[in-house]
Amino acid sequence: MKIAVNTRLLMPGKLDGIGWFTYETMRRIVKDHPEHTFYFIFDRSYSDEVIFGDNVVPVVLPPPTRHPLLWYVWFELRIPRLLRKIGADMFLSTDGFISLRSDVPSCNVIHDINFEHRPRDLPWLSRKYYRYFYPRYAHAATRLATVSEYSRRDIINTYEVDEDKIDLVYNGASKNFFPVTSERAQEVRDRYTGGAPYFIFVGSIHPRKNIRNLLRAFELFREEYRSPFKLVIVGKKFFLTKAMEDQLDQMKYKQDVIFAGRVDSEDMNDIMASAWALTFVPFFEGFGIPLVEAMNCDIPILASKVTSLPEIAGDAAIYAEPESPGSIRDGMIRIVREEGLREQLIEKGKSRRKRYSWDHTARELWKTIEKVLNEHA
Repeated sequence: MKIAVNTRLLMPGKLDGIGWFTYETMRRIVKDHPEHTFYFIFDRSYSDEVIFGDNVVPVVLPPPTRHPLLWYVWFELRIPRLLRKIGADMFLSTDGFISLRSDVPSCNVIHDINFEHRPRDLPWLSRKYYRYFYPRYAHAATRLATVSEYSRRDIINTYEVDEDKIDLVYNGASKNFFPVTSERAQEVRDRYTGGAPYFIFVGSIHPRKNIRNLLRAFELFREEYRSPFKLVIVGKKFFLTKAMEDQLDQMKYKQDVIFAGRVDSEDMNDIMASAWALTFVPFFEGFGIPLVEAMNCDIPILASKVTSLPEIAGDAAIYAEPESPGSIRDGMIRIVREEGLREQLIEKGKSRRKRYSWDHTARELWKTIEKVLNEHA
């Protein structure tokens, strides 16, 4: 059968959470199902690196989808015509967007609906677009998948979707994340922090990620614990960062905050595995891939006690109130001072991480795809 796939976020070197989900699942699905032809639909030039097999037909369909008007043009005008032209048997979208103007059966992966709960984290037009179209996408799709039970219940309850229509497909974490030797960890610390131990945050620098309160918490931590710890923030800037930048300017210990930007996968493993702990305290998260990456690297986790994060990390993390810099600070102090806690969390992470693999993710997503194909065979 002909399976058309929305691969507009499949851009090596620029992959975020949804991009990695697309990369890791489609790489496996294409290989495991040579009996099907997969049309990868890009909105700009693509890399041969993501053409995973001879059964992949790449299609470039401009314009690049850089803002809401072009989202509409691409999904509601360009995609339906292309699906008719290639005679697609189904349309798979891994980023939540489908076409309301196509009658081709569809499988839509909605990772979370954070914009329904925190709309002001997004620019005005983007949030209006999401809040208008996503309920319609959820009802129009033949089947849905999402990445945590929290997100599944949230979509069911918010959009009044039949719970039998939506499947749970947990994320995985790359095999590129693994522990490093103590000697290698010291080399990485020498490179990034002048040899000092550090907490790490990984993710887009976005209001939902709670960078401002993390900075406040780190300032409180440094005032109480005078050892020269650093905070390393890895990720690209996204929306509305002025409040975060103002907070940084006010900090006494701002020289101990290091913005590493986006780094390649090899450096990312080194930076993660050499950290004292992951501090991941967003206001809202549909899954939280950095949690599993930290588990794979044998470092402990301080996470928010909200949305999906307790579901994913379980007893392999300690938790803080994301609204409270003092609560986050207390978690940092515990991981540094409480005897044996760090080692306990690492051991629990070794057990917990077995639940999450991209092989399992790809198999579960394929089950959802098969339901669509079989229903419309």
